[in-house]
Amino acid sequence: MKIVIGSDHAGYEYKAKLVAFLTGKGFDIEDIGPFSTDSVDYPDFAHAVATKVEEGNAEFGILLCGSAQGVTMTANKHQKVRAALCWMTDIAALARQHNNANVLTLPARFIAYEYAEQIVDTFLSTDFEGGRHEARVNKIACSC
Repeated sequence: MKIVIGSDHAGYEYKAKLVAFLTGKGFDIEDIGPFSTDSVDYPDFAHAVATKVEEGNAEFGILLCGSAQGVTMTANKHQKVRAALCWMTDIAALARQHNNANVLTLPARFIAYEYAEQIVDTFLSTDFEGGRHEARVNKIACSC
């Protein structure tokens, strides 16, 4: 499974650890940066991850920033992206089961790293339930 991951400076340390964690589990990881804690603009990385997912170049995306609000808002501007801000494993499971989320966003300043790993595991191992949720998910994209 191909996963693309990015962050801003606040999420850099968690991102670096998650790259190693996911690579160790056998996932194909594309790290689009940043590659230091130097200040960066989160939309640059959120758009890059969302574009890869939207174009089918990755099955899932993972984004991190301090609160995860900015990267979530940015990624969700892409029509084929359903980014979910998850701070608990239950939220990650529901985001996949009911919303078929394809980008996980994590608030690095508000969760322990070890819990971030659990959230990622839950997100990646949970399937979309389809059924009654399918019609709702199909109404998310703007057809304006």
